[in-house]
Amino acid sequence: MTTQQPVTARPAGRPRSEKAERAIIEATLDLIAEGMGVSELSIEAIASRAGVGKTTIYRRWSNKEDLVVDALATLKAPLPPLAGESVRDDLIALVDVMRHEAGQTRGRCVMNVAMSEADRNPRLTERFIKRAIEPRRTAMRETIVRGVATGELKPDLDVEIGMALLSGAMLWYGKWGPGGELPADLAERLVDQILTGLAA
Repeated sequence: MTTQQPVTARPAGRPRSEKAERAIIEATLDLIAEGMGVSELSIEAIASRAGVGKTTIYRRWSNKEDLVVDALATLKAPLPPLAGESVRDDLIALVDVMRHEAGQTRGRCVMNVAMSEADRNPRLTERFIKRAIEPRRTAMRETIVRGVATGELKPDLDVEIGMALLSGAMLWYGKWGPGGELPADLAERLVDQILTGLAA
């Protein structure tokens, strides 16, 4: 007597192609980096640059906004694991992600073009911030609040100003600093300087 093997049903539709998805994402970012505003960006142009059909895009994204949000999100590195033992070390890890991104010329260019149209695409901007920016803000906020609770940071610290100092310093350095590759120890230096304070 033979035992019949169960038949595994194949999922409906064509299998997703990671290569095609990557080509579509890259085409979207390339077109924006070349100066094409999000409003002027079209599925046709993206499909042509990626070498795929429009239906390939629409099988993965229901509209242009979804695609652009996903594409922009790929420019943001994932949050680093935080040990939770030292507020200083965790802040350095969070700021160092910003240092890495600030050194990516193409990524900065894409972000500048995309965010310059925030008033014309408020929903897209809102969705991108919620997906890619707010988790970082939350992680930094929680780290600073933890530092106040443990006594590593002063009890009357204004958490929002502390966040602005840390993230703003790295953003300024990346955009208006001396240029060239950002030093590997820049996040550590910025965090230490800000934690120490600027007063004599």
